[in-house]
Amino acid sequence: MLKVHYDFERRPDLLAGFTEVAQAYSASCVFADVMYRTGVMHSSIKPAFRAKAVGQALTVQLSKGDLVDPLKAVEIGQEGDIIVVDAGGDTEVSVCGGLMGGLAKNRGIRGMVIDGAGRDIDELEDIGWPIWVRGIVARGTHTMFSGRKEELSLNVPISCGGTPVSPGDFIIADTIGVTVVPLARAEEVLELAREQAAREQATRIEVAKGKTIEQLLAEFGRI
Repeated sequence: MLKVHYDFERRPDLLAGFTEVAQAYSASCVFADVMYRTGVMHSSIKPAFRAKAVGQALTVQLSKGDLVDPLKAVEIGQEGDIIVVDAGGDTEVSVCGGLMGGLAKNRGIRGMVIDGAGRDIDELEDIGWPIWVRGIVARGTHTMFSGRKEELSLNVPISCGGTPVSPGDFIIADTIGVTVVPLARAEEVLELAREQAAREQATRIEVAKGKTIEQLLAEFGRI
């Protein structure tokens, strides 16, 4: 049964903090580390071009074998959202392209993560609107011919890249991969990530000074 929920709990205060901390190197790794390596999407979900995006998840569940363009998600998305799509891992049908990216960017939506495929990555790179996908393919959905865009559920719990994602969860996506921070743990994880990013930067400075592994382990407890 299809379900459409038009909103979720948005936390612009926390989003600002996540965005700040994610300026660090390897942001997806930092957040994964402080959650004891959980919340990491499958390694096959990668950015179509070099990119980084942080936002809250607007989730989309598509019907496997009957994929439509998730245009409804673009229509209801807001500033700071990242659209996260369960397309059943289908790598032969794209559910996002350049024109959709332009519309989403106009609404302040920061990107899209798809357990599936995308296309038009030349246009998306030019407009600076990133997508993370399992594959890139020229074939689009039937929406352009059928006009159907309603066969989806919005803002329901989904699985993307083998990782549970609920509406409002925080998404940290970069060149390395995608990490999901549950909304219920966001404040705690943000502070841990802030500390971890600072620790890594301090370690980085000592590495540049020529410190040994033993000295770094003694001072920071990890590499």
